[in-house]
Amino acid sequence: MKCVIIDDEPLAVELLEDFVKKVDTLELISTFNNAIDAVSFINQNNVDLIFLDIQMPHFSGIDFLNTIEKKPLVIFTTAYSDYAVEGFNLGAVDYLVKPIPFHRFLKAVVRAQQVLQPVATPALTESTNTPEIEQDFMFVRAEYENVKLNFADILFIEGLKDYVKIYTTDNKFTLTLISLIKLENLLSSKGFARIHRSYIINIKHVKSIQKNKVLISDKRIPISESYKNTFFEKINL
Repeated sequence: MKCVIIDDEPLAVELLEDFVKKVDTLELISTFNNAIDAVSFINQNNVDLIFLDIQMPHFSGIDFLNTIEKKPLVIFTTAYSDYAVEGFNLGAVDYLVKPIPFHRFLKAVVRAQQVLQPVATPALTESTNTPEIEQDFMFVRAEYENVKLNFADILFIEGLKDYVKIYTTDNKFTLTLISLIKLENLLSSKGFARIHRSYIINIKHVKSIQKNKVLISDKRIPISESYKNTFFEKINL
C-alpha cells in the first residue's frame, strides 16, 4: 500500500516512518508537516493510505479530509481521544492515540489491508475447449496473506462487529474483514445457509437440530425466527 504521513510533530513523523519501514506491505511515498501542502499531492497521486494527525494549526486533519477530492483510506494518529467518534463518522479505518505502540500500528495496517482486499475468489480461465469447473474454495485476507479455505472444511461463520470468524474442521478459525452478506451471497449455492444475523452454517456439518438451535461439532448455534422458515425449506423440514 502506498502511504503518506501528515503530522506537524517531527518526532511523530520519525516514529511512523520507522514503523512503516518494518512493514513490507507499506511503501512510504511522502511526508508532510502540515495538511495544506498535502491537498494537491493527494488529489494528483495514487495514494492508498494516509496516516493523518487531527490537531494541526490552521488546517486540521478533519478539514483536510473534507477538502480532498480523492478519498484514500485514513488512519488517524492523534494525542487526543476526543475525536474518535467524528473520525469514524468520516470513514477512518482506525484511530491511533499517541504514543502509538508498534503492535497497535500493525493492527491498524492489517485492518486497512483487509478493507482493500477483503476476499478473493479464484477466476476461471475461459476456454472454448475446456468445460467450466465449479470452484470449491475461496481465498480470504488474513494478516499478511491470502488464506485458501475449502468450502467443505468450513463448519460455520460467525459475524462480529467489523470482522467474521470462519471456523474450520481443524478446530481453528480464520479472522477476516468482510460482511456476512457478502459471504452469504457467495456461499448460498455451496450448501451453506444463513440461520441468524450473526451466523452462516455449512449444512453438511449439522449433526442435529434441537428446537431453535443447530449442533455443529460441539457448538450450539441459534436459529432466529427471521431465518427459520427459509432454512427449514432449504433442508426440506
